[in-house]
This record gives sequence, C-alpha cells and structure tokens, in this order.
Amino acid sequence: MAEIEPGLARDHPRHGRRSAVVGFGQPILRTGIATAIAVGDVFYLVDCGHGVGRRLNEAGLGMKNLRGIFLTHLHSDHTIDLASLAVFGLYEMADRTDAPVRLLGPGDRGALPPVSPRATVPPQPVAPHCPTPGTRQMFETLIAAHATDLNDRVMDGLRPNPMELFVAEDIAIPAGSGYNPTDNPTPRMAPFEIYRDDLVTVTAVLVEHPPIAPAFAFRFDTASGSVTISGDTAPTANMVELARDTDLLLHEAIDFDFVEAMYAGRVDEGSRASRDHHYKSHTSVRDAARIATAAGARRLALHHLVPGTAPAAVWQAAADDFAGDFILPDDLDVITVQPAPAPV
Repeated sequence: MAEIEPGLARDHPRHGRRSAVVGFGQPILRTGIATAIAVGDVFYLVDCGHGVGRRLNEAGLGMKNLRGIFLTHLHSDHTIDLASLAVFGLYEMADRTDAPVRLLGPGDRGALPPVSPRATVPPQPVAPHCPTPGTRQMFETLIAAHATDLNDRVMDGLRPNPMELFVAEDIAIPAGSGYNPTDNPTPRMAPFEIYRDDLVTVTAVLVEHPPIAPAFAFRFDTASGSVTISGDTAPTANMVELARDTDLLLHEAIDFDFVEAMYAGRVDEGSRASRDHHYKSHTSVRDAARIATAAGARRLALHHLVPGTAPAAVWQAAADDFAGDFILPDDLDVITVQPAPAPV
C-alpha cells in the first residue's frame, strides 16, 4: 500500500499483487488531495479532494472494490468530491447494499473556532443553526441536497439509495485524552484503533491544523507493510508516534518562501490572517524530513504540496535531512510497500 501527491494507492500491474499507493502530481495535472491504499483486489480511500472520481477511473480502481473512506479533516480541499463519489458511485455499487462502504471522519467540533485577533468587525458564521457539522451530518446533508436527482434515480431507475451504500461515522476520540477543540486540540496521545477488517488495521492520532478540530492522521497496517498519512498538520509529537517504524510516511509540506512571496506587500487583515494560518497549521519541507527521521520511517514521500506548481528542487531539500528513501511522487504514480526485512 502507499500513496503520493494528491493521490491514490493500488495494486499496479507492474508490481504484481502487493499493497501499493498511487498519487496525483505534476503542476498542471495535479488534482485535489486523495490517497488510495490498495491491498489485493480492494482499496481504501483517504480524503476526497477535487477530481478524485476521475483519478480513480484513471488508476483503474473501481468503486465496487472500495471498502472504506477515511477523512483526515473537514476542510473542503479534502472533502469536496465526496458527494460526487456517493452520487455517481451508486451505478457501480448497486449490489453493495449488504456490504456498504464505511465512511469515517471527524465529528462535530462542538463550537465555532475563535475569531482571528486581526478581525476589526466580528464575522458572522455560515449556517448558524449548524455551524460545525461532523462527518455523519455532513454526509447526510450532502445526500439530502441532491434529493431531486437521487429520487429520480431511486423511484424511476430503481437505483439504490446512497444512504444504503455508505455508512458515515464520526471518529470517537478516546475518553480521558484531554482533547478540547479550542484549548487543547492536539493532546499527546497514543495511536488508537478506528477500523479493522481481514486486510488492514487503521489507527489514528490527533494532529495540529488550527483552527479546525479535530484533525487526524492515519496509519494502515497490513501483512504487506505499513503506510502512515499525515493529513494537514503542523509538526507534532503525535505524528512521530503514529509513524514509528512505518514502511512509508506520506507527509504534507509547504514552501514558506512561497508564502512570504505571496503575501509580500499585502497589508489588509485578511491577507495577514491567511499568512498566520499557514505558519501555525502546516509543515516545512525540512520539518517533514525531521519527523520522518525521528519516527524511524523507512521511506518518506512528500504530498499535498503547497504550492503544487513549485519546481521539484523546492521539495528535494527534504532529502538533505532524511537518510531513508525519499520520494517525490506525481499523480497516479504507484508506490509499492513491503515490510522491512527480518534481521539476520
């Protein structure tokens, strides 16, 4: 299993039937963030960014073989095409009503995030009646928004209701963790199990991506090896713990020189607040490499790159701080994962 840029993982023909990951990359061809972890004939999807349905088709991954979707957090660049998968996927999944796809992601934040200290006038929230829905409620709302279309297909075309094909669940944060969405969004914690079947065990930790909370990183352990996916995060000790001795760490990275250039000379409070967000919520190239080193990861792949149009040299700097194999994947690349060889 494995991944890449906004990408997907799968068993690729040239790699036989090992676990693998496929990614989406290259400046103009790069699409939204999504990663497929393929094990045998089935796969699991992490995040549903823009273009994920098209990339699934290009990767040769059929929805009929999808077992689970895992959302790291509920920012739109990680969820925007979830509805399209559910609405259009019903054609491939007509016989899956007895084996629905599990959809797991963050629950309701429970409170609006604090207003930026740069605000001169307090902003008004969107949907004040339900301002911070979690994964389950978000999915139900998305399906309801498409009811006119879906009821045509259900009543006239006798297609299954997507609510029969997907079971949306909010990930429960362990009791006693000390988590609080505003005051303590990333308490130190041990990885905790959120999913298990006959092929994979998925564990999670909270990561640091303010102001959104909760935000998760995921680790997939299989007989073919392990893959750890950071989601969006600033450097955090939880990430090191989750990625301990992983066969492949897929970590986000941002070029802060790009951030400085983008906001240079901008003095409006909106621009300043956006710059603040990048620094408190993301990881530099070199910090991603240091996290991989601290965790003892065998390989590091940088993905979900900001900006996606930066030349490869910007990201290659990670290789200077990481002694293992460094990968800069493109869209639809495949990374095959195998467990570390047994000591002799």
